[in-house]
Amino acid sequence: MTFIEKIQQPVFWMNTFKIALTFFIVLTILSLLFHSFSDLISMNFTAVLENNIYEGKWISFFGIKIIFSLVYGMWMTARNMR
Repeated sequence: MTFIEKIQQPVFWMNTFKIALTFFIVLTILSLLFHSFSDLISMNFTAVLENNIYEGKWISFFGIKIIFSLVYGMWMTARNMR
């Protein structure tokens, strides 16, 4: 089955979003740990928000993760679907 045939099936998109959502959550947690570990340990959530979310930083913080998660979800679903 070709990739075009696979993406036309509703089950493909359901499985893609399941994988992408799980990967997005894990990727976001890991990213927060790498970028703001000391602030998270000291429970300084204001600094975490200032470094990652405020002043339009949320677009780059979440944008690349959403795109990467969707691409990864589509790739894994296409690879495992028969």
